Amino acid sequence: MTVLVGVGLTGAALVALVPWGRAQVAHERARTAADAAALAGVTGGRSAASSSAAVNGAVLVSWTRDGQVVTVTVRVDGEQASARATNGP
Repeated sequence: MTVLVGVGLTGAALVALVPWGRAQVAHERARTAADAAALAGVTGGRSAASSSAAVNGAVLVSWTRDGQVVTVTVRVDGEQASARATNGP
């Protein structure tokens, strides 16, 4: 009986961790996509940033350029991330 309770509790814990794990994966994918989109946006502009985000499974939410600094925000599976890149010193 003790073994069944232990197995049940372990199973419940694993089921509870699945949504958290999915959110963590989506967050990391969003960070990676944002980094890539920002770097692409420095040289290729908004369209390059959008294409780079799409290749990484993300949607470009915002893109801004302030001098040589490009800032982007992307969304992947409900998770958003932002990144900044520059081609200057």
